[in-house]
Amino acid sequence: MKTSFVFSGAGGQGIMSAGITLAQAAIDMGKHATYLPEYGPEQRGGSAKCTVVVSDDPIVSPLPRQCDNLIVMNAQAYEKFFEDLKPGGVLLTNLNRVAEANDRDDVRLLPVPVDDIALELGNPKTANIILLGVLTGATGIVSREIFVQSLTEKFGKKPEVLDMNIRALDKGIEIGKQYKA
Repeated sequence: MKTSFVFSGAGGQGIMSAGITLAQAAIDMGKHATYLPEYGPEQRGGSAKCTVVVSDDPIVSPLPRQCDNLIVMNAQAYEKFFEDLKPGGVLLTNLNRVAEANDRDDVRLLPVPVDDIALELGNPKTANIILLGVLTGATGIVSREIFVQSLTEKFGKKPEVLDMNIRALDKGIEIGKQYKA
C-alpha cells in the first residue's frame, strides 16, 4: 500500500517537523518513505509545505500528482493546496485557522481545533504533534509506539518536552479515533 501526505501551513507551525517525523516513524516501522520539503521565499511566517510518501514497496517518485491526505494549518494553505487532494482523500484542517467549509463531497473532512487543544495542553508548539496523533488515530498509518519512539529519540534529553509531546500525540490519537473509517 502506498499513501501520500501533504503537510502545509506557515513557517514556524511545525510543518516540516511533522513531515519528517512521519517519514522517520514509517521507516522505523519497516516501510519505505520519502520526505520532500518546499519553502516559500519568505522565512518564518511564509508558506511551508512538505510531501511525505509512505509505502510497503520502494517509492519511484516522491511527488504524487494528487495526495491521499492533505493536512492544512491555515487558510492560505487550504486555498492553495485543496485541489491537490484526490477524490476519496482525507482533509485534516486546523479548525482555528481554516473556518471555510469543505465544498467537495468526495473527500473526508477532519476539522480539529488544533490551536485550542495545544493551548489547553500548555504549549502552542505541540499543534503539529496533535495533528500527527489525529492522523495516527484516524488512519493507523503508524503505530503510537513507533511515534513515541521517534519523539523519545528527538526529545529524550528534555523529559518535560518529551512528556508534553507524548500528551499531545495521545490527545490527537484520541480525537483521530473518532474519525476512524
